[in-house]
Amino acid sequence: MNGILRLASAGDLHCTKDAQGTLAPLLAEMAAAADVIALCGDLTDYGLPDEAHVLAGELRGVHADVVAVLGNHDFESGHAAEVSDILREAGVRVLDGDAAEIGGVGFAGTKGFAGGFGPSALGPWGEGAIKAFVQEAVDEAMKLESALARLRTEQKVVVLHYAPIAGTVVGEPEQIYAFLGSSRLEDPIDRLGATAVVHGHAHHGSLEGATRGGVPVYNVSIPLLRRTGGTTFRVLELSADPVASEQIM
Repeated sequence: MNGILRLASAGDLHCTKDAQGTLAPLLAEMAAAADVIALCGDLTDYGLPDEAHVLAGELRGVHADVVAVLGNHDFESGHAAEVSDILREAGVRVLDGDAAEIGGVGFAGTKGFAGGFGPSALGPWGEGAIKAFVQEAVDEAMKLESALARLRTEQKVVVLHYAPIAGTVVGEPEQIYAFLGSSRLEDPIDRLGATAVVHGHAHHGSLEGATRGGVPVYNVSIPLLRRTGGTTFRVLELSADPVASEQIM
């Protein structure tokens, strides 16, 4: 790595039961361009074990470390734990409030959740269903905080599915911003420090933004990357310098 760790990130693979042979070329290209691959949720289309087995097969022969978080699609059928287990058996480090250190760079990951941003964020008031919804966002933020707190590396990359800022969902209809992410995720990122954040989910959002504290945030949703530049993943180069330089592949 010569003091540089290259990270290739992409979200929203939406692997289906019939996707055999379609994702392997992308994953091989990511592995050729980087030392570590980060997959930012919606790994499967309906959260089915059969879909996870297909993705595990597509990952065979990928010569790079792989970290991942689940997305909302991976929960659709109620088999999220099994999906995670299948991918872990294939060598993927599925992060759910967990931290990992690879090549001297720390990775903290969780799915995240919805709820909105800044003054428009949903508060825990009224019906029990609303309070439970907000508590899910709080719980995900706490998981991210716990993961970041365990890292002792100078450089820390946060891997999410949902957006932690409004800046990278701009381009989506404003009416659905609240379902695309939560600024509750932004607080631990700024307070505990991160070099960069990668996430997916907002297929029609914006490529990049920054937290209030200046941490760069990259939306690496594959549909967005393809539509805006014909690319399929983003590469960050991480060195001893806490500032990440980036390029698009």
